[in-house]
Amino acid sequence: MSGGETLVSSRGALHMGRLPLEGLRVVDSTYIFAMPYAASIMADLGAEVIKIEGPAHTDPIRRGNTSSFPDHDPGEDFWNRAGSFNLLNRGKRSLTLDLSQERGRDVLRQLLKVSDVFLENYTPRVLQRWGLTYPDVSRIKPDIIMVSNTGYGHGNGPWSLYPAQATTQEATHGHAHITGYRGEEPSKAGNAFVDFLACWSALLGVSTALHNRHRTGKGQWVDIGMYQLGTYCTSEYLLDWVANGRLGQRIGNRHPWKAPQGCYRCKGDDDWCVLSVGTDQEWLGLCMAMEQQDLINDPRFMTPLLRANNHDEIDDIISLWTKDFGKYEIMERLQNAGVPAAPIFHNGDYNLSPHYKERGFLEWLAFPEERQMGTRVLMGRPWQLNKTPIRIQRPAAKLGEDNDDILGRLLDIDEITRVEMMADEITSEWPLDAQNVYHLTAEQQERRGTVDFHDPSYKEKLGI
Repeated sequence: MSGGETLVSSRGALHMGRLPLEGLRVVDSTYIFAMPYAASIMADLGAEVIKIEGPAHTDPIRRGNTSSFPDHDPGEDFWNRAGSFNLLNRGKRSLTLDLSQERGRDVLRQLLKVSDVFLENYTPRVLQRWGLTYPDVSRIKPDIIMVSNTGYGHGNGPWSLYPAQATTQEATHGHAHITGYRGEEPSKAGNAFVDFLACWSALLGVSTALHNRHRTGKGQWVDIGMYQLGTYCTSEYLLDWVANGRLGQRIGNRHPWKAPQGCYRCKGDDDWCVLSVGTDQEWLGLCMAMEQQDLINDPRFMTPLLRANNHDEIDDIISLWTKDFGKYEIMERLQNAGVPAAPIFHNGDYNLSPHYKERGFLEWLAFPEERQMGTRVLMGRPWQLNKTPIRIQRPAAKLGEDNDDILGRLLDIDEITRVEMMADEITSEWPLDAQNVYHLTAEQQERRGTVDFHDPSYKEKLGI
């Protein structure tokens, strides 16, 4: 493949020497986005990651409710095919284990004894009931690093025992209050971005704890409260209250002091661009790019404050100009004039972007032939290591694919016991909570308005 495309074989990783986390064993007992994604990055970096799911409580994302199936086909084993599941769990091994039963928790304790990192995202009351709090786990293995990801953190705070999800937490970290248009209702950002903040925070916490363990031999507990992560995204508003007692308001696409700033329609079907002018020099560049030099000395726009006060008039002028050009052309014209600007991408744009490919952000992953999923494109990592070329190591394992190897070889549990565990539904190789998946064809999704359009030539464009 050309450019930044990387094809990884289903039989394993490219041979590229020792990876940074080789020799590290990670137990991943987490669901949905944040911690599964963090664990998949650790697998990319060479760690052995064992994902644990309950036979009757599999990761909900396996059902494909938040992602598409390859070629819109759930298949007979839809729980192994969902797009987001395979993205967030690439490179991992799969162990099914019913942790609601004491026998299942005993097996987990055995596994923790031979592991380095334990990721979990249960509510505190669950860990207390199961005897798997950090003090409990540290007695099992004193140097283990445990990562807990909860909505409101552990401790004695009044909300600590509340369950939470990123889609609702935008309220408690204040982001919804400042998102939306002036005078209108609060709004969500549109995606659960705090999950990804939690992912990066977990990786930072683990790397810090590993460094400390290397120096001292001691383990550590990384306790993440997701609502606190989101608050960082409202930092200017938070600090304004602390310093000045001022309550911010919703301002839509505008900025507290930059003007003009906003989204503007371009030539094409629902194509848009965004630009942001913060200095007199950028304003000069914008006027020159629009070939409207008369605006430079217009008394309405001569200072940042005047431009902010007359933002509506500027928006009208810019909109008349942008409508005649494509969004990429707008970006090139303005960036060359020193004005921050960008096209507004939809998901097809970034999947086909030559810049994304050049950066190696998209990786081509070949699934084993028996999985009937072909070659698929997954996003990698938003950073690179210049001395260590990191790649996705292998596809996500099928549910329970590694049960016998982990239980038998690693934990030395005899075959008779493993058979009994299967009969008692402590382990399984198929989901006991499987139901008929709710799935809509591409055409049905278009009619419902959940997607804008379907491109039948997408595989050809992606080179798969």
